[in-house]
Amino acid sequence: MGQALPKPGLRPFLPADVPMLAAIFVAAIEGLTGDDYSEAQQEAWAQAAEDEAAFGKKLAGQLTLIATIQNAPVGFASLKGADHLDMLYVHPSVAGQGVASMLVDALEKLAGARGAKVLTVDASDTAEPLFRKRGYAAKQRNTVSLNGEWLANTTMQKTLATSAAPGAPT
Repeated sequence: MGQALPKPGLRPFLPADVPMLAAIFVAAIEGLTGDDYSEAQQEAWAQAAEDEAAFGKKLAGQLTLIATIQNAPVGFASLKGADHLDMLYVHPSVAGQGVASMLVDALEKLAGARGAKVLTVDASDTAEPLFRKRGYAAKQRNTVSLNGEWLANTTMQKTLATSAAPGAPT
């Protein structure tokens, strides 16, 4: 059995993270989505990180959290507005180790703190089982055109738990 990973940490996005996050984005697409998307679809998807300035601007324009292991980024997730989980990517070397769940947990809490009652995500076919396990319900199938390729995803939604008032029975 594999070595247990040290417990991941969380920190906010910094502009200096862009090259590493672009590499994680591409590695996640190339290493984790092959059962669900063709090589041409993967290439079209991964092209979103080729323009690092635009990729960094997107991350900076959202609430982006970085998962780290021993201070090295291993994944990231972003919240667009108050209620849309936009990006969730983990390096293949840590897939299945709870990093994605930790990132989603944090963004669900932050979205709730920002007043969101419901969180939506356009989940790739690869990520859809993770979100389903976390209580997200499929609302509609989508087909998205990226760099000349069509990719399917599913809009999913979860009602966030409302935090009880202090002193209220739970």
